[in-house]
Amino acid sequence: MKKHYFIFAFLLLTACGVKQTQNLLSSGNYDEAINNSISNLRSNKDKKGNQDYVYLLEEAFAKAKERDLNAINLWEKEKNPNNFEKIYNTYIQLNNRQEKIKPLLPLRLLKEGRNAIFPFDNYNDAMVSSKNNLSDYLYANAKSLLSTSDKMNFRKAFDDLSYLNEINPNYKNVVSLMDEAHYKGTDYVFVNAKNETDKIIPIRLQNDLLDFNTYGLNNKWTVFHGNKEKGINYDYGMTIRFQNILVSPEQIKEKEFIKERQIKDGQKRLLDANGKEVIDNTGKVVMVDNMIKVTARIFESRQFKSSQIQAKVDYIDFRSNQLIQSFPLVSEFVFENIYATCKGDKRASDDNYYSYFDKRAIVFPSNEQMVYDTGEDLKIKLKELINRNSFRN
Repeated sequence: MKKHYFIFAFLLLTACGVKQTQNLLSSGNYDEAINNSISNLRSNKDKKGNQDYVYLLEEAFAKAKERDLNAINLWEKEKNPNNFEKIYNTYIQLNNRQEKIKPLLPLRLLKEGRNAIFPFDNYNDAMVSSKNNLSDYLYANAKSLLSTSDKMNFRKAFDDLSYLNEINPNYKNVVSLMDEAHYKGTDYVFVNAKNETDKIIPIRLQNDLLDFNTYGLNNKWTVFHGNKEKGINYDYGMTIRFQNILVSPEQIKEKEFIKERQIKDGQKRLLDANGKEVIDNTGKVVMVDNMIKVTARIFESRQFKSSQIQAKVDYIDFRSNQLIQSFPLVSEFVFENIYATCKGDKRASDDNYYSYFDKRAIVFPSNEQMVYDTGEDLKIKLKELINRNSFRN
C-alpha cells in the first residue's frame, strides 16, 4: 500500500512540473520553460516519464530563438545607437541558451522515433560585431558626457565606462577615463567645527570629530575631509557648531536599607506532626532543605556625574554659498559608580547585588574627560545623521 502511495505521489509531482512548464511556455516565458525542462532532463534524459519535457524544450527553444532574432532584426532596422546594448545582450542570450542544451544532446523522442531538433547557429561573429558597436557607442557617449560640467553626467560616464571595461577589457584608454569620471563626479565635503560656547573643548575631541577616516562614511561619490587638501574644489561644507556644554557637579548619594531573605542552609531531618522522624520506604530518614531567615543592613553609595553636548550641524552648498539644512545634535554621557558594604549576612541581598560589595569609591573623571567621553557618543550620532541625510536630494 505504501509503495503505491509513493508511486502516485511521484506521478502527481511530475504532472505538476510538466503543467507548470506548459504554463510558462504558453505565457511566453520561454527561457524559464527551458530551464525547467533542462533541470528535469539533466538527471535522466532517457526516462519515459520525461518525454514531455523533451517536447517542451524543443518548442520553447524554437520560439525563444524566433522571438530574439525578430527583435534583433527590428533593432538593427531602427539604426538607433541606444539599441546596441540590447542587440549585444540578445546575441549573448542566444548563444548561452544553446550552450545549456548541448550537454543533453541527443534527446530522443520515442513515439516519433527521432531526435529532438535544435537548429543551433554560430553567433561568434555577431557577438563580436555587436560588442564592438556597443563599445564604440559607450566610449563616444562617455567622452561626450565628460566634456560637460554636470557631475551627474560624470557619474553616468563612469557607469558606462565601467560596463565597457567589463565587456571589453583594455579598450582604448577606458581605465584612465574612469579615473577622470570618478574624480569629476565625486562630491567633496569639507567638515569643520565651531565652538560657540563659553567652555573649552578638548583639542583631541575636535581632532577625533574631524577625523573622518574613522567614520567609514566615504562612499563611491562622496568624500569627507576634516582638513582641506590642495587642488580640490569642495562642493559642500558641513559645520559642527557646539552651542552648549553642560557638566553636572560631582554627586555622592548614600542610602541605608535592610534586606531579609529565606535561604537554604544545609539539610535537616523531616519530622512529622508528633516530632518523630519520617522514614522512607528504604528505612532511611527523609532529609529536607533547612531554610533560615537572614538579615543584612546595607550601606549603599552612588557616585554620579553627567555631561551633555548640544550642537547643530549645518549643511552648506559652497557653489551657491547657501545653507541647505540644519540639524540639531544632542549627546549625553553619564558616569556612575555604585558600591556598598553591609552588616549582617550579605546573603540576604539579591544575587545580582553582590558585585557592589566588591567595589569601592573611585576618582571622578575630570570635566575635560567627561566632555571627551560625551564626544564619543556624539561621533556615533553624527555618523547616523549623515547616513540619513545626503547632501544631494
